[in-house]
Amino acid sequence: MTPVILLAAEKKSAEVTDWAARLGWLVGLALFVALVYWLMREGWKWRGTLQGDLPELPTAPDTPGAARLTMSGRYHGSTTAGQWLDRIVAHGLGTRSRAELTLTDAGLDVVRPGARDFFVPLDRLREARLDKGIAGKVLTEGGLLVVTWEHGDRLIDSGFRSDRAAEHTEWVDDLNQMINKTEGAR
Repeated sequence: MTPVILLAAEKKSAEVTDWAARLGWLVGLALFVALVYWLMREGWKWRGTLQGDLPELPTAPDTPGAARLTMSGRYHGSTTAGQWLDRIVAHGLGTRSRAELTLTDAGLDVVRPGARDFFVPLDRLREARLDKGIAGKVLTEGGLLVVTWEHGDRLIDSGFRSDRAAEHTEWVDDLNQMINKTEGAR
């Protein structure tokens, strides 16, 4: 026999995959991912429990008045004012969603399809500004409309992003003018 035939005759086929070990690893990985997800969910619920002292969100009055400005876009969440990573999750304020904002003489109406709507009375508005981020969302400088408002004994920052970002400046100007007039009347 030739040496090539002898070498070919001595070779064995590759070992068969150990399916039991492979399935064991996959089941273990799936359980680990489920555990991490469950822990994240429990943390979210715990944060909501800690913020349970936050009063119910106000709803829009029956006759809020004529719309001064309207905007459609996204609601990116609310945080404790000045602490852009301290997300507020109580009463659905931590849920991101589409949003329709309407500014009237009565205040700011936030309608969120699929999430809880809320209303900020004019006398509770404190400031409007452009910013680059809020918990879980970072944009370019000035890419986020942040409205600071008082609810209960807390100041809250809520972040919005318009479908047309050029509207943000007009919103900041109008909101701050209305806030300054309200503070002057007090």
